[in-house]
Amino acid sequence: MRNMLITEKSGEINFDNAATTPPFKNVIKAVKEFAPFYSSVHRGSGKNSRISSGMYEASRSEIMDFFGASSERDVLIYLKNTTEAINKLSNQLACSAGKKNIIIATSMEHHSNDLPWRKNFSVLYAGITPSGRLDMNDLETKLKKNAGRVRLVAVAAASNVTGYVNPIHQIAELSHKYGAEIFADCAQYAAHLPFDMKKRDAADHIDYIAFSAHKMYAPFGIGALIGPRKSFEGAPDYSGGGTVKFVTANELIWDEPPNNQEAGTPNLLGAIALLAAIKSLKCLDMQKIAEHEAELTDYAFKNLKSVVGIKLFSDFLKPRIGVITFNLKNIYHKDLADALSAKAGIAVRSGCFCAQPYVQRLLGLSVEEINRYKTSVSLRRPGMVRISFGFYNRKKELDILTDFLQNY
Repeated sequence: MRNMLITEKSGEINFDNAATTPPFKNVIKAVKEFAPFYSSVHRGSGKNSRISSGMYEASRSEIMDFFGASSERDVLIYLKNTTEAINKLSNQLACSAGKKNIIIATSMEHHSNDLPWRKNFSVLYAGITPSGRLDMNDLETKLKKNAGRVRLVAVAAASNVTGYVNPIHQIAELSHKYGAEIFADCAQYAAHLPFDMKKRDAADHIDYIAFSAHKMYAPFGIGALIGPRKSFEGAPDYSGGGTVKFVTANELIWDEPPNNQEAGTPNLLGAIALLAAIKSLKCLDMQKIAEHEAELTDYAFKNLKSVVGIKLFSDFLKPRIGVITFNLKNIYHKDLADALSAKAGIAVRSGCFCAQPYVQRLLGLSVEEINRYKTSVSLRRPGMVRISFGFYNRKKELDILTDFLQNY
C-alpha cells in the first residue's frame, strides 16, 4: 500500500497524519492528466469548459456515495476545508434557528467545531469522563432539559487529541428523539474508518458532515459539507458570481443548492484531487485500512507502556483511530517533538492541537493555572506530544520511536 503514495519526506518517518496526510500518487496523476482540459466551471461554452463543468458536477455524487449520503435529498458543497464548512453551516442554520437557538457541542471538540457555533448560537457543552471520553448521560440530560430549543448537536466523529471514536449513530438517535439534528466533524475519521450517514428515514441517520481533502491523501485547499438540500436553499452566507439565477438593479433570484452556496470560480482541480483520493481509498478497502491501523495502534500502546516516565493521555479501549498523545516526565513537549525530528527523523506534533479546553482537562490544569498561562507571555504553555498513523505506517517505524523514547 505504501507505493501508492508520493514519497514521504526524505529519511523521515511521518507520524503526523492527523494534521496532514501525504498525497496518493494516483491523486497527483489525476491532476496532471486533467490539467490540459482545465477550464472555468459553469462559465463557458468551449469544449474544455464543458468537460470541466461535467467533471466537477459528476464528482459530487461519487463522493457522497463514499459517505452513504443520498444524492436525491442531500447536497455536497465544496469549500476550502472542514473549518470553512462548519462556519458555513453555522451561518446557514442561524438564519432559520427561531426558538432553536442552542447548539450542544462537547468538551472534546477541535476549535473549528466550537468557535463557529459561539458566533451564532448559545452553546452548551456535553461533559467528558475522567478518561476523556464523551459522557453520554450528560449529553442526554442536556438534550432532555432543552428539548425543542436545540438546533443541532455538533460532535467530532473521532478526536484529534485522543483518537476516541464517538458513537455518532447513537448520538444521532438521541438528538432526533429530542427534536435536534446532528453534525459530525469527520476530519479525523474519513480516511481511517468506513462511514455511513444512513438513510434519512432511519432514526440514527447523520444529518450533516464535513471533511478535508488534506487529511484524506489529497492536497490542501478543498473540503466539503454534506447535508439536506432544503437547509441550503435561498440566500447564502457568502454571495457573488455563480450564486444567482437572475439579477436586476433591485432584485435577485438565488440559484438552487449547491450553486447558491459556492460563490466565485470553484476549485476544480481540488475536486479532481479529492475524487481521485476517494477512489484510491475505496480501492484499498476502508475496512482493511481500519484493521491495519487498529493493529498498529495496539502495537504502539504495548510498546509505549514500556517506556519509563511516559504518561499516556488516552485509554486503549476501542473504538478509536490511530491517534496517541503522551508526555515524558520532566521533558517539555515541544523539546521532545523537536528532538524526535532532529535526532530520530520522526515527524510528530506537539502542543494543544487546536483543542485547548480538552487538552487542559486531560492535563488536569486548574483554573488558576489556566489563568496564569493565559496572562503570561514568558511561561511555556503546557501541551502534549501526538503521534498519528496512516495506513502506510509500519510496526518497524514504531520500534524506532520506542527505542528513541526509551533512551532519551
